[in-house]
Amino acid sequence: MNALANRRFLKMNGLGNQITVLDLRGTRLLVSADDARAIAAEPRARFDQLMVLHDPQVAGTDAFVRIYNIDGSEAGACGNGTRCVAWAMVADPGMGDPARTSLTLQTKAGLLPVRRESETIFTVDMGAPRLAWDEIPLAEPFEDTSRFELQIGPIDDPILHTPCAVNMGNPHAVFFVEDPYAYNLAQIGPLLENHPIFPDRANIELAAVKAPDHIVLRVWERGAGITQACGSGACAALVAAVRRELSARKAVVSLPGGDLTIEWRESDGHVLMTGAAEFEWEGTLDPSLFESAA
Repeated sequence: MNALANRRFLKMNGLGNQITVLDLRGTRLLVSADDARAIAAEPRARFDQLMVLHDPQVAGTDAFVRIYNIDGSEAGACGNGTRCVAWAMVADPGMGDPARTSLTLQTKAGLLPVRRESETIFTVDMGAPRLAWDEIPLAEPFEDTSRFELQIGPIDDPILHTPCAVNMGNPHAVFFVEDPYAYNLAQIGPLLENHPIFPDRANIELAAVKAPDHIVLRVWERGAGITQACGSGACAALVAAVRRELSARKAVVSLPGGDLTIEWRESDGHVLMTGAAEFEWEGTLDPSLFESAA
């Protein structure tokens, strides 16, 4: 029997971004890509991102978190998922400490300090964006990644063109448009995600700056597809808008699932994301899920 069978999970969401939290602290268990896909196939545990907690690897941190997309691939960061993990670690009766108001999580993208603002609202310090072409990464050098050569559609009348590239733990390409809902993102998203210019694939954002303090956003997430919200995508959109001199350094980013407040702090260059985390239900992983993954 798979060692993950009958393990307890929490089903949560961050602005509709479907998150499953699995606590493996105190064990040596690991989740494989096949395991992640098997869990995603269970309707009650289905996720956009699976957040798996492991024992801390760095002194002063509270957990090491591995993040899996629905296709089994790993992500470096997930802002909405990080808020859900924070809620679980302070509020869930099975794993939380209600006395905590802050914690630090480690992911593949680095350390993420989290502060509890209220019962369900958390602020995540997503760190400083990486903006150099080889940090994003892009497949070829671009001196200015705020506007790089990429288009989709006819050469003389492209559907989308000239995005801004940002790494917020994951690669992002932000296209500025008049109306993000005027595009067939289900068709465009996978083409751009897998474009050769992105050796690690990329998250694709369609952003409309409505005011200096308001951005409307839709996201195609690498390895997950269209989601209701994407925390790192909202951060990337704000950074891209500031780089293009389209917005202030703090703005509300409106996604299909709701609003996030994003600030690109001038003092240290870190990006702060504030938003809600919502608990839905808990369950256990049915052993039959893993029969095909064995």
